[in-house]
Amino acid sequence: MKIDVNLAAVREKLLSPLGWHAVAFVALLVLAMGLGVRLALDWKATNGSSAEVLESKQVQLKALDLQTTPLRGLDKRVDEAHKQLASFYTKRVPPNYSTISMRIGEIGIKSGVRLTRVQYTQGKPGSVLTEIAMDASIGGDYPAIMRFVNSLERDPEFFLIRDMNFTGQQGGQVNVRMEISTWLRPADALASGLPPTPEPNETAPKGDR
Repeated sequence: MKIDVNLAAVREKLLSPLGWHAVAFVALLVLAMGLGVRLALDWKATNGSSAEVLESKQVQLKALDLQTTPLRGLDKRVDEAHKQLASFYTKRVPPNYSTISMRIGEIGIKSGVRLTRVQYTQGKPGSVLTEIAMDASIGGDYPAIMRFVNSLERDPEFFLIRDMNFTGQQGGQVNVRMEISTWLRPADALASGLPPTPEPNETAPKGDR
């Protein structure tokens, strides 16, 4: 029959060398197309992953940059702080107890107040500085008291007014008790021979100068 003839012809062509080449070509073409699609998908995925990784690294770099910003120039700031500290010790820390006593007296005379009592004691020795405490009784009119206070606060020698209490007033004259602190280097404080500053609940030792 005609159909059988056609099938036989087709079978013959497929089994011929040309037929095998055609089949192999089609198979290779399908394989190539599959590999192309897979490569395109992998490329897209790789690009997306690379973009995410790059973005993540950029965020980490920015965070690290923000964390290290305060440390930039730290060595220069430390050197400057050391210079300022050395300058403070040289210019504002008294060299000895006599300088403190003399300066308090000079400020009192220039201000026009009466120093009726000044008691000096020293705190516990520090590694760098030792506190020298002064318990002073001062009398004078109000403007003179204010001049004394302002002069202490502005004096080149470092004085810190810790407390001030009015203890009386008579005929325009005011009596004030002041607690003042300054500091000496430990060796200078030790050489002064001042008694120790008492604890708040202790009675202050006699150290009037």
